[in-house]
Amino acid sequence: MKPTLLILAAGMASRYGSMKQVDGFGPNGETIIDYSIYDAIKAGFGKVSFIIREEFAEPFKAIFEPKLKGRIETDYVYQSYDLKPFGIDKEIERAKPWGTAHAVLSARNQIHEPFCVINADDFYGYDSFEKMARFLTTEVADDNYSLIGYQIDRTLSDYGSVSRGVCSVNSEGYMTEVNERTEVYFKDGGRVFYKENGEETELPADTRVSMNFWGFTPAVFKQSEEMFRRFVEKNENNPKAEFFIPLVADELIKTGQARFKVIPTGSKWFGVTYKEDKPIVQASISKLVADGVYPEKLWS
Repeated sequence: MKPTLLILAAGMASRYGSMKQVDGFGPNGETIIDYSIYDAIKAGFGKVSFIIREEFAEPFKAIFEPKLKGRIETDYVYQSYDLKPFGIDKEIERAKPWGTAHAVLSARNQIHEPFCVINADDFYGYDSFEKMARFLTTEVADDNYSLIGYQIDRTLSDYGSVSRGVCSVNSEGYMTEVNERTEVYFKDGGRVFYKENGEETELPADTRVSMNFWGFTPAVFKQSEEMFRRFVEKNENNPKAEFFIPLVADELIKTGQARFKVIPTGSKWFGVTYKEDKPIVQASISKLVADGVYPEKLWS
């Protein structure tokens, strides 16, 4: 059974809804999502599921269906504010949905095979998709999940500090915990530091970080649904609280329900944290095209 690629795009659809090509990075206006799907198809994924807000379904489909028709099966998952499907009989006012792990839960009736989750606007590189596809077809189990571990120095911006999920990994290559470091940056000739409570700590350049590229079986839906109900109960008066995937991973590890293999990649991660990052991402993709990693016209 071919694995599925689940793309977290609910936050992105609003940008698409108004300005289709706002996120053009490739030589012909290809978006970062296009490169991820291209890599996933090449790596052997059988389906791509987009998590979006329902009101943007039509413009979204208009962009992706013509490109992907006949190349890979597509499916659309709608993330909403409705808590009733989770057995929560409450209406809670919020400005934005309940976070990445809630987005994944929204797919629980539509995904029946091993799958991975990625962010829509992150460039991950083919190596990661190939390694994840291999894991999802040969190793994954209901108690054996994974994440792609990027080298921290290959994920930072030259233009300011970023937030990173820093992984602690044991000698067997499994994650023991993930700590959100909100201020990580380069300093003096490419050394990596993070700041917390005004104190600066250096991190080894090959520290592994999570860029939200996770591998699961559908068992994770059952495992996280109860957690989500507890989360809502605890945070019903906190409109900014978000139910993130690392929270789920952390609880699964601590309760012994599942372990997470950290699959190392040497790929460079690209993303746009600061507007100054955009030309760098464009130049990086142009170089990959020039080196023959991607065709100049991705879908023709």
